[in-house]
Amino acid sequence: MAPSHALRCCKRVINWVPAVFINLVVGWSYYAYVVELCVYTITSNAERICYLIIFHIALFLFIWAYWKTIWSKPASPSKAFVLPRAEKELYEQEERAQVQQEILKKVAKNLPIYTRTAGGAVRYCDICQVIKPDRCHHCSTCEMCVLKMDHHCPWVNNCVGFSNYKYFVLFLAYASLYCLVICATVVQYFIKFWTKQEPNTHAKFHILFLFFVAALFFISVVSLLSYHLWLVGKNRTTIEAFRAPVFANGPDKNGFSLGFSRNVAEVFGDQAKHWFFPVFSALGDGHSFVTRLVHIDPEQANSVLQQNGKSPADGEANSCVIANNVQHTEELSKEKTDGEHTVSVSVESEP
Repeated sequence: MAPSHALRCCKRVINWVPAVFINLVVGWSYYAYVVELCVYTITSNAERICYLIIFHIALFLFIWAYWKTIWSKPASPSKAFVLPRAEKELYEQEERAQVQQEILKKVAKNLPIYTRTAGGAVRYCDICQVIKPDRCHHCSTCEMCVLKMDHHCPWVNNCVGFSNYKYFVLFLAYASLYCLVICATVVQYFIKFWTKQEPNTHAKFHILFLFFVAALFFISVVSLLSYHLWLVGKNRTTIEAFRAPVFANGPDKNGFSLGFSRNVAEVFGDQAKHWFFPVFSALGDGHSFVTRLVHIDPEQANSVLQQNGKSPADGEANSCVIANNVQHTEELSKEKTDGEHTVSVSVESEP
C-alpha cells in the first residue's frame, strides 16, 4: 500500500512539471519585457508607458484564463447516472456480459442518453460505477469520469471538459495575444540589437531570446487555437473529432452540431458580453445534449434527472436548457422494410 501511495504522489508532482515550466517562462518574459526592454532599453517615456499598459492588459487576461483552466474542477456525472442499489448488486453478481447489458439498458432507458459504444452497448464506467452521459469519458490521469470531456491537457495539469472548455479556448486566445503583443513591440529593438545598431548590453540577450520564444509560442498556440475554434464551430470535442459518437442510427461525427451560431452559444453562452471573459456561461449542465437526430424534451429530461437523484446543487443549469433553443427542425418520415415487417423511422434534421 505504501509504495503505491508514494508512486501516486510522485506521479502527481511530475504532472505539475509542464505547468510549472509555463509559469517560469511567463515569469521570465515579464522580467525581460518590463525591466530589460521598458526600463533599460526604451528611452521614450511615452513609448514606455504605452507598451507597459498594453502588455499588462494582455498578461492579465492571459493569466486569468490560464489559472481558471487549471483550478476549475472537472464536472462529473450526477447521482442520476449511478446504478440503483438493487441493479448494482445484480450487475456485480452477474458474469454474463449480455445479461449485464440488459441491466444497464433497463436503467438507461429512463435517462437522456442517446449514444452507445461502437458495438451498440450502453456506455458504463466500471471504475466510477456510473452510466456515462453522452459525451462523457473516463480520464485515467484525473481518475474520474468527466462531462463532455475534450482531452487531458498536461500544460494545465487538468482535464478540459464541460466545466472549463471555454476557459481553455480563452487561454489559447489570450496566450496568442500576449505573444503577439511581445513580438509586435519588441521587433524593432530585436532588429537593432541583431544589426548592432544598439550597443551590447545585458539587455541584448533577453531582447533577442524574448522575441524568438514569443514567436515560436505564437505559431504553436495559434495553430492549436485555430483547431479548437474549428471544433467549437462544429460542436465537437477532440475525442469526437477522432472517433465519431455512435447513435442508434450509427456513427455520426456531426451528431451534436446544431448550426454554427448555436454551436458557439453552447460553449460561450447566448450573451455576447460574457464571451471574452473567463466566467462560466456555457449552456446546459453537461449531462444531456440536443442532437440533430434526437429532440430531447427539456421538462421530461429534467424530471428524470431529479427523480434519479440529481439535486439542483449537482448542476449549474437545467439539464436541457439547450433544447429550448432548437428551432426550425424538420421531421422526416422514412420507412424501412425488414423482411415482412415495416419499421417507421422518425428523423429530425437541422435546417
